[in-house]
Amino acid sequence: MGKIHLNNPTKNTKEDDSLRVSVLSEALPYIQRFAGKRIVIKYGGAAMVNNELKEAVFRDIALLSSVGVQLVVVHGGGPEINQWLKKLGISTQFRDGLRVTNAETMDVVEMVLIGRVNKQIVNGINRLGSQAVGLSGIDGNLIQARPWGNGSHGLVGDVSNVNTDVLEPLLLKGYVPVISSVASTENGRSHNINADTVAGELAASMKAEKLILLTDTPGILRERDDYSSLIRNIGLNQAKELIDKGIVNGGMTPKTTCCIRAISKGVSAAHIIDGRIPHALLLEVFTDSGIGTMVVNEN
Repeated sequence: MGKIHLNNPTKNTKEDDSLRVSVLSEALPYIQRFAGKRIVIKYGGAAMVNNELKEAVFRDIALLSSVGVQLVVVHGGGPEINQWLKKLGISTQFRDGLRVTNAETMDVVEMVLIGRVNKQIVNGINRLGSQAVGLSGIDGNLIQARPWGNGSHGLVGDVSNVNTDVLEPLLLKGYVPVISSVASTENGRSHNINADTVAGELAASMKAEKLILLTDTPGILRERDDYSSLIRNIGLNQAKELIDKGIVNGGMTPKTTCCIRAISKGVSAAHIIDGRIPHALLLEVFTDSGIGTMVVNEN
């Protein structure tokens, strides 16, 4: 930002105005490029629990929508699920990074994700002048689930099929679909699916221009916990190598894998960005440098 000149408010105002004009000028070609294009955003991490970050994300979504970008927002809600399980005295267990989900836990997951978190996001976006519509994977058979792995994690699912027909009229009319990562199997049994996975499969099915994952890390790092080792741009083969070598590990593995799958299925670019930075979405989409890691197809 420009320097603050306490003794000359006029000068300060002029510098601020000049900065705003410069920012808008840099954003213009990106606004023109992405108008009418589709971007899938996975909303999660600290940006879901910090009120200031929430507001910044909602504003970013409203602005992107107002300049003609067709957005789909996919969300999880792990922290709030944990809070409600604790309130209700239901123990929770994680295995391989996934919540082991029995029928009792699944009831809470549905209540929290579909009934609370989803509507809070919809309300936040609508309040800023955009038109958001809340859905789950169950609505219109948008997402069909299958049990994850061998079913050892209970009602944890994977994506078996995507039906984007339900989204088409909403997107064409300028609405922002907000989707909770709950889906049902062929026999109608609800399953909890990793939100990154849902976002990636939706982006692939829609041939989205971009998939953006809001996380609590700057992106893919060459050295763990060394933010200066952030990889700004990476190709599919390089990303796979980093997973194979264990450089990408832990919670970053499913996120990176999600990006790889989306790119290999036709998404133009996938981004892993730090949702702890206010207006991270706009910084990644509308600036030359961006702020996170962009995964692309080398070809």
